[in-house]
Amino acid sequence: MKKYLSLVKFSHTIFALPFACIGFFLGVVKKGPSLRIILEREIGIKFLLVLICMVTARSAAMAFNRYLDRQFDALNPRTAIREIPAGIIAPSAALRFTIANCLLFIIATYCINILCFYLSPIALFVILFYSYTKRFTALCHLVLGVGLSLAPIGAYLAITGVFDWLPLFFSFAVICWVSGFDIIYALQDEGFDKANTLHSIPVALGKKNALRVSELLHLVSALLIIYAGWYGNFYWIYWIATAVFVGMLIYQHSLVKPDDLRKVNIAFMTANGIASVVFGILVIVSFFIKNGW
Repeated sequence: MKKYLSLVKFSHTIFALPFACIGFFLGVVKKGPSLRIILEREIGIKFLLVLICMVTARSAAMAFNRYLDRQFDALNPRTAIREIPAGIIAPSAALRFTIANCLLFIIATYCINILCFYLSPIALFVILFYSYTKRFTALCHLVLGVGLSLAPIGAYLAITGVFDWLPLFFSFAVICWVSGFDIIYALQDEGFDKANTLHSIPVALGKKNALRVSELLHLVSALLIIYAGWYGNFYWIYWIATAVFVGMLIYQHSLVKPDDLRKVNIAFMTANGIASVVFGILVIVSFFIKNGW
């Protein structure tokens, strides 16, 4: 189990999970004004199913990415220690793990509602297709962002069964946020990717311009978060959450320079982890306070 958790970088679930919770509880407060609804058995089961969907979808995507990129990972000194090139997990085992998680994801969506079930193949296509994109487009970061952005709107659909603008604003913010920090992470492999004909924003534009693109994406993400707060007319705690989120975006860009990538992992994991968790908790609290729970 430890080997497979390491294979899929389970700790990175921290990025999208708080936004899935935002979408879920946004749907809960929309369903009814009483705290009693969240204690109902149906809501509790759906929350568990949403968590299963999050874990299995992400595990499938990461395991497939490791399976597909195993030859490149073996050549890259930074990634040669990963489980497949290091011989800890066999490629066939990683592929079986991917298929198993895809099946569990589909079963979980079927148990949620029929709309989520019908949309599940599309969701799986997006998150699995990302693994191919680095082979032909520098926009691979945006595809990753789209994959993680399914979390808030998917969780909202699990409760309400209908689309709405507010969770979509959070999804759009996630696209820009994730794309921006994935560009920062990709700075580490600019030379390797260029030598192996792999595509990324750093390869296409260089490190300095790639950081400018990342900054622009994070600016758009911050503006979407602000607009979502205005659109939803949330409680003042939401604005504290927004300040923390934006502050972490600014902080991570202060850590990384085109000629100094020593703090990339702090910018990638620590800053974004804090941004996601703190923002998610405070936003959910603001939902309940606003609705008098």
